[in-house]
Amino acid sequence: MSTTTLLGALLPVVPLVAGLVGLLLPPAARGATTDRDTSRRAAIALGVAGAAGALVLAVALLVTLDAPTESSTTWIRFGELTVTLGVRLDGAAALVAVAVAAVALAVQVYSVGYLTRGPHDDTDVDHRYPPYAAQISLFTAAMLLVVVSGDLIMLLVGWEVMGICSYLLIAHDRWLPQAPAAAQKAFLVTRVGDVGFLLGIALLGVSAGSFRIADVLAHDHGTGTLTAAGLLLLAGVAGKSAQFPLHTWLPDAMAGPTPISALIHAATMVAAGVYALTRLWPLFEATPTVLAVLGVMASVTLLLGAFAATAQDDIKRVLAWSTVSQLGYMTGALAVGSPPAALFHLLTHAAFKALLFLAAGVVIHAVGTAAMSRMGGLRHSMPVTFWCTLIGLGALAGVPPLSGFWSKEGVLAAAEGAALHGDGAAPAWVGWLVWLAGLVGVAVTAWYATRLLLRTFFGTTRTPLTHPHDPPALLRWPVLALAVPAALLGLAGFPGWFATQLQRTTPSDAEGVSDLMPPDGLIHLTPTVLLPLALLLLGAGLAGAGWRRDTAADPAAALGPLRPVFARAFRLDDVQHTLVVRPTTALARAARVADERVVDGAVTGTGRGAGALGGGLAALHRSALPRAVVAVLAGALLIALAATLIGAM
Repeated sequence: MSTTTLLGALLPVVPLVAGLVGLLLPPAARGATTDRDTSRRAAIALGVAGAAGALVLAVALLVTLDAPTESSTTWIRFGELTVTLGVRLDGAAALVAVAVAAVALAVQVYSVGYLTRGPHDDTDVDHRYPPYAAQISLFTAAMLLVVVSGDLIMLLVGWEVMGICSYLLIAHDRWLPQAPAAAQKAFLVTRVGDVGFLLGIALLGVSAGSFRIADVLAHDHGTGTLTAAGLLLLAGVAGKSAQFPLHTWLPDAMAGPTPISALIHAATMVAAGVYALTRLWPLFEATPTVLAVLGVMASVTLLLGAFAATAQDDIKRVLAWSTVSQLGYMTGALAVGSPPAALFHLLTHAAFKALLFLAAGVVIHAVGTAAMSRMGGLRHSMPVTFWCTLIGLGALAGVPPLSGFWSKEGVLAAAEGAALHGDGAAPAWVGWLVWLAGLVGVAVTAWYATRLLLRTFFGTTRTPLTHPHDPPALLRWPVLALAVPAALLGLAGFPGWFATQLQRTTPSDAEGVSDLMPPDGLIHLTPTVLLPLALLLLGAGLAGAGWRRDTAADPAAALGPLRPVFARAFRLDDVQHTLVVRPTTALARAARVADERVVDGAVTGTGRGAGALGGGLAALHRSALPRAVVAVLAGALLIALAATLIGAM
């Protein structure tokens, strides 16, 4: 086994071990303090060490990986089907692994300072911190398994472990009434998509005779098989990456702790779907029908998330809907045939969205509320948080030269090429759809990013608190560290080493088949870049102009009658509840009634009838002699009568 292969195999193992050991720790004692709580200190050490170890391994893998490589060994054979244990490593996998581990480490460190007190505890300890830290480690291990796995079954294992970890982490604040409900919703909605994902994997594995990714990509699948498998896989991607119509769980997941929001939104769960598509890209490239469906789904998701973000008052929900919109850019890049653009935006988004969520957590920690209507005027009292948030929002909106500008421009350039020149495998109309949706999204994103900045940090203070302040070191340093890639990572997209890592290159072994695009720069500077810049200025200018007219008013008031529609995300959650949840619940009630009254009733009735018959026969058996003689004679008479009738026939 080569050093590179060993590093790839150890990547998910290190946080997995930290998580499993952490689960053995007892909850913190309710009467303990932070300094005396040995269980909490052990959980912190395990969590931080696991994430730091994974980051060191990911960086070492990135440095030592000279060319795509793959190593596997047979694990299980089901007749003609083979399941393998192995890794599939290339530059994209190494870069995504670094992003995952870096965000996980930032979240582990940040959580130490953020989760220091339970709302109903009289001490300064969140007594459920040990399982919380362990679950983050397991979450990290599951995503890293998805990143490096060379077999679809192993990828599916990591995929599903992320689902259960997200359920546990979103429900961490279980004393909040909305947290358990949000966790259940996230689990169930993503499970709907996962059914399709599982069937798609099964279809590809049966067709290829192996679940090894290289074998699946190299096999000559039929057109019908590819189309069916692609659509089924898209269902799983829609659930995991919060694409329309399975996007409704993601905003509600904000009921979980803010560090978990950063972890889910930045580099793990929602990124898994986009990354899985890039791993299997040659299959999707061969099916224009699937790419067309993906393009429609991406465009709707992009605009839906952007418009919904314009009317939210909860700062975390603004960021949540912005994640939905940015995921639409990533899947849109895939739809128009540019996995490198999708991966580039995935990496920059991981940096600036983790930064924004952790900065939002700092604000919530200082102000005591997530409602922007109760914030304002924090620019002077929280300067570090303000500048970091400014960098994050600038990257989100696409302000040059911040990272989001370069990666978003790469997506728009790919869509423009597909629309005007027919680049990519999808029909030209898909390129037009993604390009126009992306341009509208630029203006809307600039509008709601400007609104968030003005409502939170400018104007007058709208809270009774008089002394909000920048956070302590444990919260401040992760935010400052993430501000660096949020600002500068986009510059790595110019032709060079970084851009080469996201391109297709010749694998180092004959069996390895690369799944990315031909080498090229990730940044496209053409005259058409002026169009999104103009739309950026338009969106920010409209929000700023509305705020300057009345600094106490919400710029969202300009939306008029559309505001409640956008605030409820076009009421799609209500539609889903009416068309899916209520009928399913009614069917479940009917099934329960049928089971209890018909099935159980028949079984219970049979038992009662048998008991009654036995009781009657027992009574006859115990009867007096005259009655017994009469019964015997009556029986003999009936038997004789029956025999006579039968003989006469």
